[in-house]
Amino acid sequence: MALVSADSRIAELLTELHQLIKQTQEERSRSEHNLVNIQKTHERMQTENKRSDSGVQDAAPQTGSRPSPTLLSPCAYSVVSPYYRTKLRGLYTTAKADAEAECNILRKALDKIAEIKSLLEERRIAAKIAGLYNDSEPPRKTMRRGVLMTLLQQSAMTLPLWIGKPGDKPPPLCGAIPASGDYVAKPGDKVAARVKAVDGDEQWILAEVVSYSHATNKYEVDDIDEEGKERHTLSRRRIIPLPQWKANPETDPEALFQKEQLVLALYPQTTCFYRALIHTPPQRPQDDYSVLFEDTSYADGYSPPLNVAQRYVVACKEPKKK
Repeated sequence: MALVSADSRIAELLTELHQLIKQTQEERSRSEHNLVNIQKTHERMQTENKRSDSGVQDAAPQTGSRPSPTLLSPCAYSVVSPYYRTKLRGLYTTAKADAEAECNILRKALDKIAEIKSLLEERRIAAKIAGLYNDSEPPRKTMRRGVLMTLLQQSAMTLPLWIGKPGDKPPPLCGAIPASGDYVAKPGDKVAARVKAVDGDEQWILAEVVSYSHATNKYEVDDIDEEGKERHTLSRRRIIPLPQWKANPETDPEALFQKEQLVLALYPQTTCFYRALIHTPPQRPQDDYSVLFEDTSYADGYSPPLNVAQRYVVACKEPKKK
C-alpha cells in the first residue's frame, strides 16, 4: 500500500511540476515585452543625445538592432532628461519584479523535484527491504560493477545545486560544510564509513545507511559495492555523511574545500575513499574537484591530478602526512 501511495503522490507532483514549468514560460513571455521597451528606450536616448551633441543624424542605431553594453550605462549619455529617468526607473522596477516572480516559480519547481526524488528514494528503500525479507522470491543477481559505476556517476551529476536567496548562507551538507553535531543520517543516505578490511586494515568505503539506534548511538550500513555484501555496525565517529547539495563556486566559494586542503575523496572507478589534497577547487557549478591522492609510488608522494565530483569529497579529520 505504501508503494501505491508513493506512486500516486509522485504522479500528482509531476502534474504540479508541469504546471509550474508552463507558468515559468508564461512569466518569461510576459516580461519580454518590458525588456524590449527598456532596449528601445535606451536606443531613443542614444539617438537624441547624438543629435543634441553633434547633430549627426545618421549616427543613430538602426531600428531593431541590439543595444551595445554602453547603452545601459549612465555614462553613455551626456544628459538624461527627467522624462527618461522616470520612465526607465519604472521599467527597471517592473523588470526586477518580473525576475523575482519567475525566480519564485522556479524555486517552487525545484521543491517539487526534490520531493519527487525523496519519494523515489523511499520507494527504492521499501522495495529493497521487501526483497530482503521475502523468502518466496529468488535472490536478485549482484549488480555488475560497470552498472554500479554509472549509477554513482549519475548520483554525482544529479546532486542538486544549492541556490539560496540573497543573504542566505549555505546550509550544513552543502559542499564542504559538515553536518551539524546532532545530525543523524536517514535510511538510504550515502555516507563514507570506516570499516575493517579482510586483512585487518581499516579503510573508508562508500556505504548506505540502513538504520540508526539512538540507544547505542550506532549505525547499521551496507557496503554500496554488492560484491562485498557486508553489513557493518559502526559508531557515529566512523560515519561521515556525504554532501546533499553542490556548492556554487560563483556565489558560495566559502562552501568549497580550498587548494591544498586535506580531504577524503572517492578514487575514480572504485567505492573506496582515500586521503588526498585539493589541487584545484571547482570554478563553475558543474565542475569537479581536481585532487592529488596520497600515493607512495610517486616521488613526491602524490598521484597526478584526478577529477572527483563534489558528491564524493568530504573532510579528513586525520593530520596531514609530512
